[in-house]
Amino acid sequence: MEAPPHARIAADIKQRVTDGRLRPGERVPSTRQLARDWNVALATAAKALALLAREGVVVAEPRVGTVVAERPGTPAKPRPGASPEHELTRRRIVRAAIEIADAEGLSELTMRAVAGRLGAATMSLYRHVGGKDDLVMLMVDAAFAEFPLPAQRPEGWRARLEASARAQWAAYRAHPWMAGATPLTRPVPSEALLQHSELALEALQETGLDATTRMYVTILIYSFVQGIAAHIELEQRARASTGITDEEWLSGQEEFMSRIMATNPAFARMIGELGGDFDLDLDRLFTFGLQSLLDGLTGLIEGR
Repeated sequence: MEAPPHARIAADIKQRVTDGRLRPGERVPSTRQLARDWNVALATAAKALALLAREGVVVAEPRVGTVVAERPGTPAKPRPGASPEHELTRRRIVRAAIEIADAEGLSELTMRAVAGRLGAATMSLYRHVGGKDDLVMLMVDAAFAEFPLPAQRPEGWRARLEASARAQWAAYRAHPWMAGATPLTRPVPSEALLQHSELALEALQETGLDATTRMYVTILIYSFVQGIAAHIELEQRARASTGITDEEWLSGQEEFMSRIMATNPAFARMIGELGGDFDLDLDRLFTFGLQSLLDGLTGLIEGR
């Protein structure tokens, strides 16, 4: 009898590990890539990776993806406090979902994939969470909880806004998928995000700004952080699909860059002045943008 599709996929990856085509620490194909390569459903591909994880062939590395284990074939030891299916908890479900999103991106998150990671039946998850939308909200809350606001509020509106922005940035930095899970126009009902809004609005009350302006400032700070953070996830997605880094991609754009410089003199002059000494560091960009934004608000508030 022919093995089921997920077992055949798992066997193929194990063979690649055995013959050295995939080495310890190397990233294995994502759920979506396996689904395309084998012409199967995402759930089938996720089941194959879950089987490999249970057998100790692969492990999930946050913000990297699923990689070959250092000692393939050695089943991972249960984590301290791990529980069998009948002791499934909301906290375990949320943590497993975050691990999948960190490693594979939010697009790869399904209830079936979470169940596979936990070794549980998919339907058993619904006793603890209402569905994927509910799960994502819980994930956002849990991720932001890792980077809490300071218990002792800083003095002054500027220091408070900066503290909030930096805490948000740290959370997005650790969990880039959140940038796509917290849209500005359709905000998720997250208690953690509401705490940031409350801190900002509370800080702005002392500035004399009217209610509309205070709301705009609060939204502006949030969208600035989220907007920069979105590029972390976009780069991870591009790297996963192409297998090359942003630096490697840019190095292959010489012809395109030459055409731009030939028709855009201001751009060409800037490149010449930089002399190749420019690094698009998102942390530095965030700090520069935040300080510029706060400087502008200082002028607005103090000029009243």
